[in-house]
Amino acid sequence: MREARPLMLEGGCFVTDLRAGLPERLGTMAIWDLIGRRTGAGAISLRTIELAGGDSPAWRNPACDEVLYVLSGEARVFLDGHPHPISAETGVHVARGVAIHAEVRGPDPLVLVSSRCPDPGKPSMLATPSGSARTQEPAPIVRLADREACPTGDRWYRVLVDADVGCREVTQFVGSIPPGRAPDHYHHYEEVLCILRGAGVMWAGATSAPVSEGSCIFLPRGQVHCVENTGDTDLRLLGVFYPAGSPAVRYDPSSPEA
Repeated sequence: MREARPLMLEGGCFVTDLRAGLPERLGTMAIWDLIGRRTGAGAISLRTIELAGGDSPAWRNPACDEVLYVLSGEARVFLDGHPHPISAETGVHVARGVAIHAEVRGPDPLVLVSSRCPDPGKPSMLATPSGSARTQEPAPIVRLADREACPTGDRWYRVLVDADVGCREVTQFVGSIPPGRAPDHYHHYEEVLCILRGAGVMWAGATSAPVSEGSCIFLPRGQVHCVENTGDTDLRLLGVFYPAGSPAVRYDPSSPEA
Protein backbone atom coordinates (compact mmCIF):
# COMPACT_ATOMS: atom_id res chain seq x y z
CA MET A 1 0.00 0.00 0.00
CA ARG A 2 1.30 3.46 -0.87
CA GLU A 3 1.11 6.57 1.29
CA ALA A 4 -2.57 7.30 1.91
CA ARG A 5 -2.26 10.86 3.22
CA PRO A 6 -2.52 13.50 0.46
CA LEU A 7 -0.14 16.44 0.22
CA MET A 8 -2.32 19.48 0.97
CA LEU A 9 -1.74 22.73 -0.89
CA GLU A 10 -3.33 26.16 -0.97
CA GLY A 11 -7.09 26.58 -1.38
CA GLY A 12 -8.00 22.91 -0.96
CA CYS A 13 -5.77 21.69 -3.80
CA PHE A 14 -3.99 18.43 -2.99
CA VAL A 15 -1.77 15.73 -4.50
CA THR A 16 -2.27 12.00 -3.96
CA ASP A 17 -1.37 8.74 -5.70
CA LEU A 18 -3.21 6.39 -8.06
CA ARG A 19 -3.18 3.61 -5.46
CA ALA A 20 -3.20 5.57 -2.21
CA GLY A 21 -4.93 3.77 0.64
CA LEU A 22 -6.84 0.51 0.68
CA PRO A 23 -9.06 -0.33 -2.31
CA GLU A 24 -12.62 -1.58 -2.23
CA ARG A 25 -12.73 -5.07 -3.79
CA LEU A 26 -15.69 -6.49 -5.68
CA GLY A 27 -14.86 -9.78 -7.41
CA THR A 28 -12.16 -9.07 -9.99
CA MET A 29 -12.49 -5.30 -9.42
CA ALA A 30 -10.40 -3.12 -7.12
CA ILE A 31 -11.36 0.56 -6.68
CA TRP A 32 -9.24 3.29 -5.11
CA ASP A 33 -11.55 6.22 -4.27
CA LEU A 34 -9.16 9.19 -4.32
CA ILE A 35 -11.01 12.45 -5.00
CA GLY A 36 -14.66 13.37 -4.56
CA ARG A 37 -17.19 15.03 -2.31
CA ARG A 38 -15.77 13.29 0.76
CA THR A 39 -12.35 14.92 0.11
CA GLY A 40 -13.73 18.42 -0.50
CA ALA A 41 -14.61 18.40 -4.21
CA GLY A 42 -17.90 20.02 -5.11
CA ALA A 43 -18.84 17.99 -8.16
CA ILE A 44 -15.96 15.96 -9.64
CA SER A 45 -14.30 12.69 -8.64
CA LEU A 46 -11.28 10.59 -9.49
CA ARG A 47 -10.97 6.85 -8.91
CA THR A 48 -8.53 4.19 -10.02
CA ILE A 49 -10.26 1.00 -11.18
CA GLU A 50 -8.24 -2.18 -11.72
CA LEU A 51 -9.90 -5.20 -13.34
CA ALA A 52 -8.13 -8.55 -13.14
CA GLY A 53 -8.46 -11.25 -15.82
CA GLY A 54 -11.92 -12.58 -16.58
CA ASP A 55 -15.35 -11.00 -16.54
CA SER A 56 -15.71 -7.96 -14.30
CA PRO A 57 -18.75 -7.05 -12.25
CA ALA A 58 -21.13 -4.71 -14.10
CA TRP A 59 -21.95 -1.25 -12.77
CA ARG A 60 -23.93 1.83 -13.71
CA ASN A 61 -24.39 5.40 -12.51
CA PRO A 62 -28.06 6.41 -12.57
CA ALA A 63 -27.49 10.15 -12.05
CA CYS A 64 -24.08 11.06 -13.49
CA ASP A 65 -21.77 10.63 -16.47
CA GLU A 66 -18.56 8.65 -16.04
CA VAL A 67 -15.47 9.12 -18.19
CA LEU A 68 -12.72 6.50 -18.21
CA TYR A 69 -9.14 6.54 -19.49
CA VAL A 70 -7.24 3.30 -20.07
CA LEU A 71 -3.82 3.50 -18.44
CA SER A 72 -2.81 -0.06 -19.32
CA GLY A 73 -4.16 -3.43 -20.37
CA GLU A 74 -6.56 -4.63 -23.05
CA ALA A 75 -10.18 -5.76 -22.87
CA ARG A 76 -13.59 -5.76 -24.47
CA VAL A 77 -15.83 -3.32 -22.65
CA PHE A 78 -19.60 -3.70 -22.94
CA LEU A 79 -21.84 -0.63 -22.75
CA ASP A 80 -25.45 -1.77 -22.42
CA GLY A 81 -24.37 -4.99 -24.09
CA HIS A 82 -22.56 -3.41 -27.03
CA PRO A 83 -18.89 -4.56 -27.21
CA HIS A 84 -15.95 -2.25 -27.81
CA PRO A 85 -12.25 -3.24 -27.86
CA ILE A 86 -10.17 -0.94 -25.67
CA SER A 87 -6.46 -0.62 -24.88
CA ALA A 88 -4.03 1.91 -23.45
CA GLU A 89 -4.58 5.60 -24.34
CA THR A 90 -8.31 5.17 -24.94
CA GLY A 91 -11.06 7.39 -23.53
CA VAL A 92 -14.53 6.00 -22.77
CA HIS A 93 -17.76 7.90 -22.13
CA VAL A 94 -20.29 6.02 -20.00
CA ALA A 95 -23.56 7.96 -20.14
CA ARG A 96 -25.75 8.07 -17.06
CA GLY A 97 -27.80 4.91 -16.65
CA VAL A 98 -25.64 2.82 -19.04
CA ALA A 99 -24.46 -0.55 -17.66
CA ILE A 100 -20.76 -1.28 -18.16
CA HIS A 101 -18.64 -4.38 -17.66
CA ALA A 102 -15.42 -5.71 -19.17
CA GLU A 103 -13.90 -8.95 -20.39
CA VAL A 104 -10.18 -8.91 -19.60
CA ARG A 105 -8.55 -11.76 -21.48
CA GLY A 106 -4.86 -10.85 -21.45
CA PRO A 107 -2.31 -11.67 -18.74
CA ASP A 108 -2.29 -8.10 -17.41
CA PRO A 109 -5.07 -6.29 -15.54
CA LEU A 110 -7.03 -3.46 -17.11
CA VAL A 111 -6.24 -0.21 -15.26
CA LEU A 112 -8.64 2.72 -15.65
CA VAL A 113 -8.79 6.28 -14.36
CA SER A 114 -12.43 7.18 -13.69
CA SER A 115 -14.13 10.53 -13.17
CA ARG A 116 -17.83 10.83 -12.34
CA CYS A 117 -19.56 14.17 -12.86
CA PRO A 118 -21.43 15.29 -10.90
CA ASP A 119 -19.94 13.04 -8.23
CA PRO A 120 -22.81 11.10 -6.59
CA GLY A 121 -20.83 10.78 -3.37
CA LYS A 122 -21.49 7.06 -3.18
CA PRO A 123 -20.32 3.85 -4.93
CA SER A 124 -21.52 2.98 -8.41
CA MET A 125 -24.61 0.77 -8.48
CA LEU A 126 -23.90 -2.87 -9.35
CA ALA A 127 -25.89 -3.96 -12.39
CA THR A 128 -26.82 -7.04 -14.37
CA PRO A 129 -24.84 -7.17 -17.64
CA SER A 130 -27.17 -6.27 -20.49
CA GLY A 131 -27.65 -8.55 -23.47
CA SER A 132 -29.56 -6.02 -25.53
CA ALA A 133 -26.46 -4.77 -27.41
CA ARG A 134 -27.86 -1.25 -27.71
CA THR A 135 -25.62 0.79 -30.00
CA GLN A 136 -24.68 4.29 -28.83
CA GLU A 137 -24.30 7.06 -31.36
CA PRO A 138 -21.91 8.75 -31.59
CA ALA A 139 -19.47 6.00 -30.60
CA PRO A 140 -18.39 6.58 -26.98
CA ILE A 141 -14.84 5.20 -27.45
CA VAL A 142 -11.97 7.52 -28.50
CA ARG A 143 -8.30 6.65 -29.12
CA LEU A 144 -5.77 9.33 -28.30
CA ALA A 145 -3.92 8.70 -31.57
CA ASP A 146 -7.09 9.53 -33.52
CA ARG A 147 -7.56 12.99 -31.98
CA GLU A 148 -5.99 16.15 -33.38
CA ALA A 149 -3.32 17.91 -31.33
CA CYS A 150 -4.31 21.50 -30.50
CA PRO A 151 -1.29 23.77 -29.83
CA THR A 152 -1.40 26.41 -27.09
CA GLY A 153 1.91 28.26 -27.19
CA ASP A 154 4.70 25.75 -26.55
CA ARG A 155 2.38 22.95 -25.42
CA TRP A 156 -0.47 20.91 -26.86
CA TYR A 157 -3.58 19.03 -25.80
CA ARG A 158 -5.83 16.42 -27.39
CA VAL A 159 -9.48 16.23 -26.33
CA LEU A 160 -10.82 12.70 -26.01
CA VAL A 161 -14.26 12.88 -24.41
CA ASP A 162 -16.52 15.88 -25.03
CA ALA A 163 -19.74 16.74 -26.84
CA ASP A 164 -18.40 15.16 -30.06
CA VAL A 165 -18.90 11.73 -28.45
CA GLY A 166 -22.16 12.65 -26.73
CA CYS A 167 -20.74 13.92 -23.42
CA ARG A 168 -21.97 17.43 -22.63
CA GLU A 169 -21.28 17.43 -18.89
CA VAL A 170 -17.53 16.91 -18.66
CA THR A 171 -14.33 17.19 -20.76
CA GLN A 172 -11.45 14.69 -20.78
CA PHE A 173 -8.12 15.53 -22.44
CA VAL A 174 -4.43 14.61 -22.53
CA GLY A 175 -1.90 17.44 -22.46
CA SER A 176 1.84 17.78 -23.04
CA ILE A 177 3.99 20.26 -21.10
CA PRO A 178 7.59 21.03 -22.17
CA PRO A 179 10.40 21.58 -19.65
CA GLY A 180 9.94 24.74 -17.63
CA ARG A 181 7.18 26.54 -15.76
CA ALA A 182 4.21 28.19 -17.42
CA PRO A 183 2.52 31.33 -16.02
CA ASP A 184 0.11 30.88 -13.13
CA HIS A 185 -3.55 30.74 -14.13
CA TYR A 186 -6.96 29.58 -12.94
CA HIS A 187 -10.20 28.15 -14.34
CA HIS A 188 -13.93 28.48 -13.74
CA TYR A 189 -14.29 24.73 -13.33
CA GLU A 190 -13.13 21.95 -11.00
CA GLU A 191 -10.37 19.79 -12.41
CA VAL A 192 -8.55 16.55 -11.67
CA LEU A 193 -5.16 15.67 -13.18
CA CYS A 194 -3.18 12.44 -13.42
CA ILE A 195 0.50 12.52 -14.38
CA LEU A 196 1.01 9.94 -17.15
CA ARG A 197 4.76 10.38 -17.53
CA GLY A 198 7.53 12.74 -16.50
CA ALA A 199 8.20 14.60 -13.27
CA GLY A 200 7.73 18.11 -11.99
CA VAL A 201 6.16 20.34 -9.38
CA MET A 202 2.49 21.16 -8.81
CA TRP A 203 2.11 24.79 -7.78
CA ALA A 204 -1.04 26.08 -6.06
CA GLY A 205 -0.52 29.74 -5.24
CA ALA A 206 2.65 29.95 -3.15
CA THR A 207 2.56 26.26 -2.16
CA SER A 208 3.97 23.31 -4.10
CA ALA A 209 4.43 19.53 -4.11
CA PRO A 210 6.52 17.19 -6.27
CA VAL A 211 4.64 15.13 -8.87
CA SER A 212 5.64 12.18 -11.03
CA GLU A 213 4.02 9.34 -12.97
CA GLY A 214 0.95 8.21 -11.03
CA SER A 215 0.43 11.46 -9.11
CA CYS A 216 -3.21 12.61 -8.97
CA ILE A 217 -4.19 16.22 -8.32
CA PHE A 218 -7.40 18.00 -7.32
CA LEU A 219 -7.82 21.63 -8.37
CA PRO A 220 -10.78 23.55 -6.92
CA ARG A 221 -12.62 26.07 -9.05
CA GLY A 222 -10.77 29.38 -9.19
CA GLN A 223 -7.54 28.09 -7.61
CA VAL A 224 -4.40 29.74 -9.04
CA HIS A 225 -2.01 27.00 -10.15
CA CYS A 226 0.46 25.70 -12.70
CA VAL A 227 2.44 22.53 -13.41
CA GLU A 228 6.20 22.95 -13.68
CA ASN A 229 8.08 20.36 -15.73
CA THR A 230 11.47 19.82 -14.06
CA GLY A 231 12.60 17.10 -16.49
CA ASP A 232 14.37 17.16 -19.84
CA THR A 233 11.46 15.81 -21.92
CA ASP A 234 7.75 16.55 -22.15
CA LEU A 235 5.54 15.88 -19.16
CA ARG A 236 2.28 14.17 -20.14
CA LEU A 237 -0.91 14.47 -18.09
CA LEU A 238 -4.55 13.42 -18.18
CA GLY A 239 -7.05 16.11 -17.29
CA VAL A 240 -10.79 16.00 -16.60
CA PHE A 241 -12.88 19.04 -15.74
CA TYR A 242 -16.49 19.87 -14.90
CA PRO A 243 -18.48 21.62 -16.21
CA ALA A 244 -17.36 20.94 -19.79
CA GLY A 245 -15.40 23.42 -21.88
CA SER A 246 -12.09 23.96 -23.67
CA PRO A 247 -8.71 23.10 -22.10
CA ALA A 248 -7.32 26.20 -23.83
CA VAL A 249 -9.40 28.60 -21.69
CA ARG A 250 -7.43 29.90 -18.72
CA TYR A 251 -7.47 33.14 -16.72
CA ASP A 252 -4.56 35.32 -15.64
CA PRO A 253 -4.71 36.06 -11.88
CA SER A 254 -3.22 39.53 -12.53
CA SER A 255 -5.98 40.49 -14.99
CA PRO A 256 -8.83 42.85 -14.00
CA GLU A 257 -11.25 39.88 -13.85
CA ALA A 258 -9.17 38.34 -11.06
